[in-house]
Amino acid sequence: MYTSTPSPPPAWSLVDAAQLHVFTFPVRIYYEDTDAGGVVYYANYLRFCERARSEWLRALGFGQQQLLAAGGPLFVVRSVQADYLSPARLDDNLTVVSTIHDLRNVSVLFLQRIFREGKLLFTAEVKIACVSSGNGRPVPWPDAVRARFHDQLSPHPSQ
Repeated sequence: MYTSTPSPPPAWSLVDAAQLHVFTFPVRIYYEDTDAGGVVYYANYLRFCERARSEWLRALGFGQQQLLAAGGPLFVVRSVQADYLSPARLDDNLTVVSTIHDLRNVSVLFLQRIFREGKLLFTAEVKIACVSSGNGRPVPWPDAVRARFHDQLSPHPSQ
């Protein structure tokens, strides 16, 4: 049985502003995130988005280890469409802003944007599939997870 007991750390926020459900997650850029020129290495933007999605799931009351221990499914990236607009640099404070764009029986589409002081640096559409931890085949979302995702579904998918 999956339960929903959110326990938010102080660094992120789960916001419902004007009916647009948004999860924000802060990221500080460290030396390890950059290349020799002090610019964030391109793959790290995807890592930042992954952290934000994982923390959002945790904020909704579902830790990934908790789901696995209960015999639940795995959540895997099916596809990513990314656009790198402007570089982030060493010591920048970024904000990953995530919304659920579409919810299907076995997948969810996240729209994720990364900002530095209000300037958009990166956008990604990330499709996550729900698969069996036993055989890796697609399975429907657990009812509790689907209900929480539905609660967070953006009523304005075009945004």
